Amino acid sequence: MITKEDIFDSISTVMDPEVGFNLVELGLIYSVEIDESNFVNVIMTLSTRGCPLHQSMIEWVKDAVKKVEGVSGCSVDVVWDPAWNITMASEHVRQALKY
Repeated sequence: MITKEDIFDSISTVMDPEVGFNLVELGLIYSVEIDESNFVNVIMTLSTRGCPLHQSMIEWVKDAVKKVEGVSGCSVDVVWDPAWNITMASEHVRQALKY
């Protein structure tokens, strides 16, 4: 059985190249939904609307999710509400970025 933790663990291998932290610890992954056929939908945001890596990051997340054994497919929805802010990042990230 695939768990949300499995998916979050796999997505945590995806790094934001601009800041050097993974998308999970940055707080950019809002939720993961797994249906009865093991299709995964990821709800995420980006730190800015104008992120030049927008499309690449979506593909990186899909690739990471598809590496989890048993996943039948993946979609990624990028949302802007709630808007991301540094308080959504882990304590480790905030300390490293001096917030």
